[in-house]
Amino acid sequence: MQTHEKIVVGDLEANCWIVPLDDPRSGGLSPAALIDPGADASEIIACLDRRGLYPKCILLTHGHFDHIAALPDIYSYYSGKDQKPLVAIGRGDLMYIGSESLAAHRESFAMAGGNPYYIDQLWQPMPEADRVLDEGDTIEIFSVLHLPGHTQGSVAFFDGENRRLYTGDTLFRAGIGRTDLPGGDWGAIQKSLGRLFKMDGNIKVYPGHGDSTSIAQEAGLY
Repeated sequence: MQTHEKIVVGDLEANCWIVPLDDPRSGGLSPAALIDPGADASEIIACLDRRGLYPKCILLTHGHFDHIAALPDIYSYYSGKDQKPLVAIGRGDLMYIGSESLAAHRESFAMAGGNPYYIDQLWQPMPEADRVLDEGDTIEIFSVLHLPGHTQGSVAFFDGENRRLYTGDTLFRAGIGRTDLPGGDWGAIQKSLGRLFKMDGNIKVYPGHGDSTSIAQEAGLY
């Protein structure tokens, strides 16, 4: 398998992950999973092109705007090339994509202390979900872990073969996601962290912001 790659995108410096998949080639390109395309669609597309990849699926760890803002452009671009990606998100965050999602983003941004006008200026219609993810699901090479707390539908994607865990905003290096936005729950995120810290300490953690870490390194801080 090719190595995965991180692209840091947007004003909030979110991590977008490109994870090649071991599937047959299609149209001269190889499939990849694209995790959390938060901004800078043209940069993400250029990286995929450089590596000879296309996004077979777009996996969203949660629905906050800084993790999905590039979704419309990327979805439209590859759909126009007959390579329409499958879009997957946790059940509890469905309100953040699809035709009725603008209101949810305006509310979340306002609660974060921002002006919803910012969202209005950047807004493009979001595609609907093709897959709604629940605890224990599998999608491509990943097992789905439901980790509520940052949002009610937050999930992580675990690549068991390569011992890689993509945690979104649930767990960072020396930090955790905030719980004061819609759907946030301090008690729930503590339970989610407790679950993660029972996993193999050697598992590498690839978060939604900042540097990578490991389960053992983060468990030792709590």
